[in-house]
Amino acid sequence: MACGGFMSAPVCLIENDENGKLHVNKKAKDILDGIHEPVVVVSVVGLYRTGKSYLMNRLAGQQSGFALGSTIESKTKGIWMWCVPHPKKKGHTLVLLDTEGLGDVEKGDEKHDTWIFCLAVLLSSTLVYNSLGVIDNMALEKLHYVTELTENIRVKAEVSQDEDGSTDFMRVFPSFVWAVRDFTLELKRGDKLITSDEYLEGSLKLKPGSSSQNEQYNLPRRCLRHFFAVKKCFVFPRPASTQNMRKMEKLTEKELDSEFLEQANNFCCYIYNNSEPKTVTGGQTVTGTALGNLSEVYVEAIRSGKVPCLENAVVSLAKIQNVCAVEKVMQFYVNEMLTIAQLPMRPEELSDIHKIAEKKAIEVFITTSFNDIDQIYQKELMGKILEEYQDMCQQNYQASLIQCEEVLREVFDKLEKSISDGSYLKPGGYGEYRDTLTQLTNDYREKTLSQITVVHTRMLLL
Repeated sequence: MACGGFMSAPVCLIENDENGKLHVNKKAKDILDGIHEPVVVVSVVGLYRTGKSYLMNRLAGQQSGFALGSTIESKTKGIWMWCVPHPKKKGHTLVLLDTEGLGDVEKGDEKHDTWIFCLAVLLSSTLVYNSLGVIDNMALEKLHYVTELTENIRVKAEVSQDEDGSTDFMRVFPSFVWAVRDFTLELKRGDKLITSDEYLEGSLKLKPGSSSQNEQYNLPRRCLRHFFAVKKCFVFPRPASTQNMRKMEKLTEKELDSEFLEQANNFCCYIYNNSEPKTVTGGQTVTGTALGNLSEVYVEAIRSGKVPCLENAVVSLAKIQNVCAVEKVMQFYVNEMLTIAQLPMRPEELSDIHKIAEKKAIEVFITTSFNDIDQIYQKELMGKILEEYQDMCQQNYQASLIQCEEVLREVFDKLEKSISDGSYLKPGGYGEYRDTLTQLTNDYREKTLSQITVVHTRMLLL
């Protein structure tokens, strides 16, 4: 997939291997490797069979794509990815992540669900939580995964005992959107109409007091308030009749409830206009390539039994990205030199070509490198470029020497033959020999002027 390209259908990004452990799917990783522009990553999480996939298909501008399913079985396994050109932000790719439904009774693996939720938080710039009915205490208790984030994610590699590890979460976590499906109530508080955002804010209000019951009530609310700086809520009425709900992928917009359709359009417009490009600690913007590498870093931490750490992930990501960038830019420099430099040539001409190619290579590196704060990898690149240039200078010297020897044989072949057949062993022969030698020497110098300069320069350096 080329930069800013289009996927005709979703692919699985993170799935279970034969041992039941999470791993990154190579096909999806290869797709992300081909996206060199910033990515806006939108993840949807929620209990299974709540219509998560339908919203993601709407965001992709498609009627179908992510599997919806029409039975009690959870269709989505792992995390599925769909990359499409961003409809509002030119030069950006919209990456949609549809996660496995949480709380699938047949699966019964609570820790697996927790990691799926954590990965959605870690990888996205906007996290959509999808639920049915209303935002009440039961709904918030089902969102218990948010209360476990401080246990399963670290922002800093080292946190002092007197430091609250959750204080940095708001700075690095995605924006949060609660999508309430099949909402049938009026948005009112008392006799006053309220917005869906006010409805969410009221639902997250804390109870005063420090009793264990109040603490249990307040915990998920406090986590949502403290972890996510930006919070938004959309309430959706039931989209269609029960019978039609079983064939949502085939329904036209005319067959959908008009209020649901209006809310779905409002939801999509909000996501398109307000979801920011994915960044990591330090504010560095993430490309598709970096997102693929970041997925592998986080999944590897989980596979090895460690707690994913954002600070360590940035260090690992920088190493992966920059080692690759040095390698690719070196190839760019070599290609530039081989395309323009035709050996043998004058040293000053080769030097000029080198300076232009080096400047271009550094510009390419700056755009492809990641978080090279101390310019460690840029210095490494410049050292490798210098070595390559010196090697090319040696090649230029050897090529010049060979060409000089070839011209020498070609030019003086006539003289050697005349000497061999005794043409100069006659009166006045020496003068004729001297004139011929002078003429041939001048011919040699004219034909090998640039090569002689290279050889002489080399001899001076030695």
